[in-house]
Amino acid sequence: MTIVKRRDFLIQSAGALAAAWPLSRALALRGQTQQPADYTIRIAPLQLEIAPGKIVKTTAFNGRVPGELIRVREGRQVTLDVINQTNAPDIVHWHGLHIPSSQDGAVEEGSLESAPHGGTQRYTWTAQPTGCRWYHSHAFAGRNVNRSTYTGEFGFLIIDPPQNPARYDQEIFLALHDWEGHIQGGAEGYQEVVYSHATINDRMLGFGEPIRVRQGQRVLLHLLNASATLMHNLSLPGHKFQVTALDGNPVPRPALVETIRMGPAERVDAIVTMNQPGVWILADTDPDIRKSGLGIVVEYAGQSGEPKWRDPAASDFQYENFGDTPATVAPDPDEVVIPLIFKPKFEGYGDFDHWTINGLSWPNTKNILLKEGTRYRLVLDNQSTDIHPVHLHRHSFELKTLNRKPTAGILKDVVLLQTNAKTEVVFTAMNPGKTLFHCHQQDHMDSGFMMMFDYA
Repeated sequence: MTIVKRRDFLIQSAGALAAAWPLSRALALRGQTQQPADYTIRIAPLQLEIAPGKIVKTTAFNGRVPGELIRVREGRQVTLDVINQTNAPDIVHWHGLHIPSSQDGAVEEGSLESAPHGGTQRYTWTAQPTGCRWYHSHAFAGRNVNRSTYTGEFGFLIIDPPQNPARYDQEIFLALHDWEGHIQGGAEGYQEVVYSHATINDRMLGFGEPIRVRQGQRVLLHLLNASATLMHNLSLPGHKFQVTALDGNPVPRPALVETIRMGPAERVDAIVTMNQPGVWILADTDPDIRKSGLGIVVEYAGQSGEPKWRDPAASDFQYENFGDTPATVAPDPDEVVIPLIFKPKFEGYGDFDHWTINGLSWPNTKNILLKEGTRYRLVLDNQSTDIHPVHLHRHSFELKTLNRKPTAGILKDVVLLQTNAKTEVVFTAMNPGKTLFHCHQQDHMDSGFMMMFDYA
């Protein structure tokens, strides 16, 4: 079953209606009339063939990876039903949206899970802000690498502005994912997740349809790192990416780069001008990850032959490439500074490291109270040798300093914290309610790297 739009609702199968029956019956008992959802997302087991004869057993949305594109106009109210046909509770997070806590899709904020074996949960929210967002499972995984972001439960969510004149010839969505994770001992005794295979969308390199282009085309790539734990670096030999947006937000200075770096949950929008005819490989720059399958062929019209790969000259992707020069480095007088220190806590051989924020691990952290309308500066102090993609729910933040390098104008909802370095971001408390903050690396989040902001 695919994502269902309102006009298609009446022709859905009896099976879909039966799956929605518990919710419909509950509403009827309360004297309410159940209206059709704008979209229906079904979570179910899937045997995904990522290469001929190579089957990955996973769970996914509506029988495909990634889930079907959800695309709506800014300001539109959207209703979505999530039907859970797995044997465990699950929940869908609407990543990057400025919506109420109850609709955000995180149990820690008060959103409700979909019960197993056909349970339905309805979400209603107003589409904002514009840009490339995404939706994914926000369930606890722990040591179960067949749950949450380890699975195929993810999809693109695009919020279009009221007027959106196209300045490109093609628009292509590419999601990066790692498969068949297993836990093994790391070099320092702790446990980590490693993977057997990787894909762009649902196919390993060489086994899917190529991206077909014509010389002179401007191709808009929506790139998403949907990996549970790994960073990825992409390159397309002979071409450069003009980065236009980070995490769906337009950058102040679109710039050309040869490589794109993304931590888990980050998105990059980039225009590629197709000016090097041939058959090329768009792929991860790491040869081992490339061999595991993370790549896709780009084929010009009229060209043939073996796809070509060439290592990039350098890794030139830095956030500050796309930002403005700030007028001042010092915090504004009206900003409230909140220091957050992140450290690992070794739990012994055969276990994941646990993580602390200001010395405490979730769920034993202390909520930090926010006052609506106040501007806050988070001083993110990564006192570890790991890079962390940290995510703030229901808000966007502006990057201010990156390891003491000032910048301005870059809005994101995930930022990669470099090892043993400080990053400063600012945001305005404009969306009352519980607001989760966590590392988006699944094993770190499940091992205590999480805390809550709340509004006074």
